[in-house]
Amino acid sequence: MLATGQADQARRARYVGDFVSSVPSLPERCESIGVALPPGPSAPPTLQTMRWLFRPIAFMESCRRRYGDAFSIRFIGFRTPLVMVSDPDAVKAIYAERANGLPPGRNATLEPLLGPRSLLLLEGSEHIARRRLMLPPFHGERMRSYEAAIEEIVGAEIDSWPLEREFPIHPRMQAVTLEVILRVVFGVTEPARLTRLRELLRRVLHGTASPALQIFALLAGRIGSQGPMRRFEQLVDEIDEELFELIRERRTDPEVEAHEDILSALVTARFEDGTAMSDAELRDQLMTLLLAGHETTATALAWTFDLLLRHPAELRRLRAEIGEGGDEYLRATISESLRLRPVIPIAGRRLASELRVDGYTLPAETDVTPAIWLTHTRPDVYPDPYAFRPERFLGEGPDTYAWIPFGGGIRRCLGASFAEFELRIALREVLGRCELRTTRPGPELVGRRNVTFSPRRGTPVLVSERRAAAETVAA
Repeated sequence: MLATGQADQARRARYVGDFVSSVPSLPERCESIGVALPPGPSAPPTLQTMRWLFRPIAFMESCRRRYGDAFSIRFIGFRTPLVMVSDPDAVKAIYAERANGLPPGRNATLEPLLGPRSLLLLEGSEHIARRRLMLPPFHGERMRSYEAAIEEIVGAEIDSWPLEREFPIHPRMQAVTLEVILRVVFGVTEPARLTRLRELLRRVLHGTASPALQIFALLAGRIGSQGPMRRFEQLVDEIDEELFELIRERRTDPEVEAHEDILSALVTARFEDGTAMSDAELRDQLMTLLLAGHETTATALAWTFDLLLRHPAELRRLRAEIGEGGDEYLRATISESLRLRPVIPIAGRRLASELRVDGYTLPAETDVTPAIWLTHTRPDVYPDPYAFRPERFLGEGPDTYAWIPFGGGIRRCLGASFAEFELRIALREVLGRCELRTTRPGPELVGRRNVTFSPRRGTPVLVSERRAAAETVAA
């Protein structure tokens, strides 16, 4: 059980909201191997799944209050519990062991969109080979070459914003990150194709945001591909037609190596044996980069704006640094925002060997995940953990496994550096050109979009002043 002071309790009530009391505990037991797992709610899996989908923070907080650092929960469609942990040492043990694999269920919820060759779904040597092949465009000079395009996309978006009229900034950040995917990742430049793909991808991304669709995916084996799932699959088929045509064009382009987009880099990349990814695999990796890089980055931006607009001293300090051309406090602000508002709630593994955690010895084949929010709000690691304090990340910062917004180990998010790069550019451009304020009392509450924790109201903001792109922020 984690003890917190009165200040932490007040912030928890403000940021988390009232949690639903859990029912009495019942220790979960893996009968096939005769080992007791950490205790957890005894409510039926259906109820636990509903709480996870619609009140995830409250659900995790209530479990931590009742059961401590490690607890077991059950979801519909799964025969065994999922163990959640929050101790950084346990997180390190999970992520440091390369042999720990993906837990079941990832295929059921993600494969209909991503495809079977997605980097997110592969394991072992196949995963490592593809990760190594795909990593270079997301680092170094190749990544920095995208800066001008991202600045242009953000600038065009800012120019479209109304003055003195409230609007939710989360959808506007989604528009920005989708455009970055289309132009920087997919390399689409033709206006007609941009319009067509933009509309198709918006529709499929809107569909994945529905908790109901996640439930249908989990139950697909029982109810078949009917109703919402079938309509979703038809939409994915339309997108596939566009992507396969784009891939074929890029393969036959004699100047493909001169292009700077990520698709061109993947088309020309070769494994150690000299082979290339097939068209079908390229399609799966493009959809993976879309899902992993669009909603997550847009949501991180929306949360960061919400936090900054409610902390004027931190906002003033950041704007002053941006005006002077620095980025140390900007990087710290992003890190603190990702700590306090992690976009992805879990990043689990199936244990390849036993793991000792919180007094329990979890056997091989147990499904275990860090509860990222709980790890990020431990008072023994982050004093006053519900407070927004970017200075925590100036200098050395916390232990590697106490800050895990991108997961960890060999499966750490491939595009983590690219995402932080995009976040810095977008924040720099928006705060450098716009005077923003919030008109709503109280911070945003957590809602669910697909696998992400998103601001429920979309982070409403108002722009009172907008400067031209060439102007600078006064220190």
